[in-house]
Amino acid sequence: MSKKIVINKIKELKKEISSLVDIRLSDFKKNITKNDNELFVELCFCIIVANNSIENGLRAYNSIGLDFLKFEEKELKEKLRITARRFYNKRAEYIIDARKIKNDLYKKIKELKNLEIKELDFRNWLAENIKGFGLKEASHYMRNLGFFNFAILDRHILKFLYKNEIITEIPKTITKKNYFEIEKIILDLAEDLHMSMAELDVYLFYIDSGRICEK
Repeated sequence: MSKKIVINKIKELKKEISSLVDIRLSDFKKNITKNDNELFVELCFCIIVANNSIENGLRAYNSIGLDFLKFEEKELKEKLRITARRFYNKRAEYIIDARKIKNDLYKKIKELKNLEIKELDFRNWLAENIKGFGLKEASHYMRNLGFFNFAILDRHILKFLYKNEIITEIPKTITKKNYFEIEKIILDLAEDLHMSMAELDVYLFYIDSGRICEK
């Protein structure tokens, strides 16, 4: 399937679900007004859902909530074993580690809101300082806070791009170099459709799953 066919398919889909997509994007934008503790919980969700199902991520997010900030490591591991399921020990360790720099996180978010740092610099800071985060997870967190200029290159997006012959292969390992290369391809596709990369991501998720992404 050519890029042109993909564009036409998304344009047709937009006629059907654009109002639902707009609501979800509006929800994301509201998240930036949350308090510091709630912003940390959003970060935990992105740690948990990486290489995991959205169902497992949502189960943990909804079940644990603000206790992500309170549980001792042993209790957090047990809660994640029941809810997030995959790699629960490692994810608990990442969350405990993130607590140590949560004040730095809040400061960076405040600077971002006040336009004192660039979005790209904040994404790089997340990828470099939050254990369990790479560019994909950092982009996901930023999208969930209403910053829509980056691509979330999860396996579903990569499969879609490959299946529709927009990329020639799915990299076995996503390096910074090929992340940026594929992100540029998605940016070009989004620009052709006159939408942000976050909006395009919601449509691609819908094509893959048949539903609007929850988070």
